[in-house]
Amino acid sequence: MSHTIKHKTKLLARIRRMKGQIEAIETALLVEAPCGDILNMVASVRGAATGLTAELIEDHIREHVVNPDREEDADRAKGAADLIEVIRSYLK
Repeated sequence: MSHTIKHKTKLLARIRRMKGQIEAIETALLVEAPCGDILNMVASVRGAATGLTAELIEDHIREHVVNPDREEDADRAKGAADLIEVIRSYLK
């Protein structure tokens, strides 16, 4: 079973929150809200998308490449854990 299927409910909840944020930006534009407010809203969506991306990449590594929590080869486990940590740091 794919990790996106296994975590479908959680992922869809994140997408729905992002959808709500996008709709709030649309509303803000329609009512001519101050640009600073709109920029903050856009930054929130960007952060949400980045968080979703990081989660999907980490789950992909754990499911399809190597899961450091279950890998018997210590070097491979460390390599996978290091890669996940780099991705988390890079996408912050």
